[in-house]
Amino acid sequence: METRIKPKSLLSPLAKQLTSRLPGRGLLLAGLAIVLLFIGMAVFAPWISPYDPTKMVDKPFLPPSLKHLMGTNRIGQDVFSRIVWGSRIVLYVVFSATLLSMAIGIPLGLLSGYRGGKIDRVLSMFMDSMYSFPALILAIAIAAVLGPSPMNTAIAIAFVYIPTYFRMIRGQTLSIKNQLFIDAAHALGIPDKRIMLRHILPNLAHTILVVFSLSVADAILTEAGLSFLGLSVTPPTPDWGYDLRVGQPFFLNGQWWLVFFPGLSVMLLAMGFALIGEALSERLSLAQSI
Repeated sequence: METRIKPKSLLSPLAKQLTSRLPGRGLLLAGLAIVLLFIGMAVFAPWISPYDPTKMVDKPFLPPSLKHLMGTNRIGQDVFSRIVWGSRIVLYVVFSATLLSMAIGIPLGLLSGYRGGKIDRVLSMFMDSMYSFPALILAIAIAAVLGPSPMNTAIAIAFVYIPTYFRMIRGQTLSIKNQLFIDAAHALGIPDKRIMLRHILPNLAHTILVVFSLSVADAILTEAGLSFLGLSVTPPTPDWGYDLRVGQPFFLNGQWWLVFFPGLSVMLLAMGFALIGEALSERLSLAQSI
């Protein structure tokens, strides 16, 4: 009779962590609350936003008030509306980039760690050469070649984070493949593909979840950097990084809200995912040591 591990999704470790009483639950819940707030803002943007984010709705440079909660920018657009709609662009880019990098990095890391030999050496050398480049500079170079658009930005960011998933999955696979239950699977004649997908990959769920949270947090900052340089969206599309760029010259003139609210949004969303990643990493390490 074939011995196998029951497959589990990436959501089951998260549900287990939420119900666990290990330290760090507060950080995990705080991070989830921040992330869900921005996701809800993006989903319900048409109902939350009081104005069209791309059109002039009032006088330029109006400070925050009851009529304009975050003021207006240099051409009279409502800053709050741009923050709300900009969350859609940011989340679309970072989730697309992260899922794309996972779709490439995880299978390659699994194959490299399990097979070893020439495949492992070639893939490791290629990924290490990519990893040696500063992430932001590499993303800038790719985005500049592809041209400004949210999808091209997602591709540029995904290319940067493929080595991160590859290295983490490869290292974990090298450790797991030498355990006794893998030897038992080999003895039962289970094909290598089935061993990788049904026996090794489910045991990597916690690692993937932690790396996903931390890489999304970093991708948010990278997306903001590319938008600030004009390599992500084109005007008048709302985007936090772009609004930071166009609002920067007016900061010293007293129009602080033009950069404060986009910068605060970037910081909070990145912090939310970082809190989730750090809490999961801490709780996983503690659980394994018990």
